[in-house]
Amino acid sequence: MVNKYLQNKQILQTELAKIIKECRLAKNKSISLISNEIGMTKSMWADMEKGIKDPQFSTLIRMCEALDISAIDLIEKLINNLPENFSLIE
Repeated sequence: MVNKYLQNKQILQTELAKIIKECRLAKNKSISLISNEIGMTKSMWADMEKGIKDPQFSTLIRMCEALDISAIDLIEKLINNLPENFSLIE
């Protein structure tokens, strides 16, 4: 059960990372610029884009603001990218 949770959590983080990176590139912003805009280290932003870090909700909201995307739009994109019947609980 724990292994399934960890696998699905990684899927979630990986899909979120893809969306964050796509949005940043669409805005034509470097990691240095965008991380500086919200007071985050470049390495932390890069880790988010690699799916290594699981951001706190407040951090995710700040990232959305820097990317000029609403949190709702980000979540909708995320849901659409996840496998059918995706769940973090069993």
